[in-house]
Amino acid sequence: MFNTFTLPEELLDRDYLVATYYCEFPGDVDILKKAASFAVGQTVGTWVPVPGVTDEMRENHMGRVVGIFDAPPTELATRSDVAGGAAGERAYFLEIAFPAVNFGSDFPLMLTTLLGNDASTSTQARLVDVRMPRALAEGFGGPNLGLAGVRKATGIYGRPLLMSMIKPCTGLTPEAGAEIFFNAAVGGLDMVKDDELLGDTSFSPVARRVEAYEAAADRVFVETGRRPLYIVNITGSAATLVERAKAAMDAGARGVMASCAAVGYSAYRGLSDYLNGKDVLLMGHYASSGMFYEGPLSGMGSHLAVGRFPRLAGADLMMINTPYGGYPLRYEKYMKTVHHLTLPFYGIKPTMPVIGGGVHPGLTAKFIGELGEDVILAAGGAVHGHPMGPAAGAAAMRQSIDAAVEGTSAVEYAESHEELAKALEAWGCAK
Repeated sequence: MFNTFTLPEELLDRDYLVATYYCEFPGDVDILKKAASFAVGQTVGTWVPVPGVTDEMRENHMGRVVGIFDAPPTELATRSDVAGGAAGERAYFLEIAFPAVNFGSDFPLMLTTLLGNDASTSTQARLVDVRMPRALAEGFGGPNLGLAGVRKATGIYGRPLLMSMIKPCTGLTPEAGAEIFFNAAVGGLDMVKDDELLGDTSFSPVARRVEAYEAAADRVFVETGRRPLYIVNITGSAATLVERAKAAMDAGARGVMASCAAVGYSAYRGLSDYLNGKDVLLMGHYASSGMFYEGPLSGMGSHLAVGRFPRLAGADLMMINTPYGGYPLRYEKYMKTVHHLTLPFYGIKPTMPVIGGGVHPGLTAKFIGELGEDVILAAGGAVHGHPMGPAAGAAAMRQSIDAAVEGTSAVEYAESHEELAKALEAWGCAK
């Protein structure tokens, strides 16, 4: 009989994706059978034996169980175990190796293999992590421009970049939004993006918005000598993404954005492929990703949903959430997501993290201390809701960045910078 269980060392030099899952079962469930059923059911089999499955098929296409770990680790049987009773719930981490040949560098097939067949295998499991062979990971492509491309596009080095988004989020005409753009960007913004809620609408079509906002960027350049880079949101159905990107670029756009989870990683990858060689930044946004990672016993880890998968799908820069803006994200999950966006990963370019959600000048030093200088701080309310107006809000954020880079506390820097002082009075300063 063909063995479903394999020691991990036997697969080290072979093209297998190793997925780690967390699951919970009643104490009387045979975890060995359950794991084997999951590995087979997600590859060559189903819930009952079927004809036509050959040994060659099993060798090349069947999933393998390479690890079962109980949580917490327990070596000795309890009295209830010995008596054959169900001693409550037991938790496990399962490691399943899937032959990469089954799905290749294809998001829909890979996700279907990893998560999409639970009714057949009768296993509710949360995808905790994946380890990919080089050929599989590099086959996705990754960012066209990446972190270095973001630096080149802005021409700014040696400090974090400052971004803001147009507020109110939606309902504005391109002309009204352009005035908000100018009034904020003149205070020192490096980048301006649409809110994720504003797409290609009847009251603000993408092409008209790009034309109006690029004209506002020209006005900022005349006024300050700095030209902010505008990123237009083109989130929509898969069939419209390339069309919207083309319309935006024809109107002068140098950056486009789509919410990765909302459009789907595969559609997002297709958009990245279209932009390859066009020198246009592709930004990703975390909107809609919570449905993938907020469930404790299903879905996937947040570092996959908004870190590794967007990077593989081609995000040059990626908006992520933090634990500091009211969203109850754990600190280690936020840091792990940044790691999956930026740490060396075969030959795949790093993605520049964009930090959003409750960003204000009092948090700037904290972000830089945790993440370094290769980060974009995206402040919305702190810019547009500044007591002295949006230009002062942008100035206060820039002042907080300059202070942190210099190694000066924001409180001390605020003594000679009124905009920063007012911001710290309004929102405080993290220790």
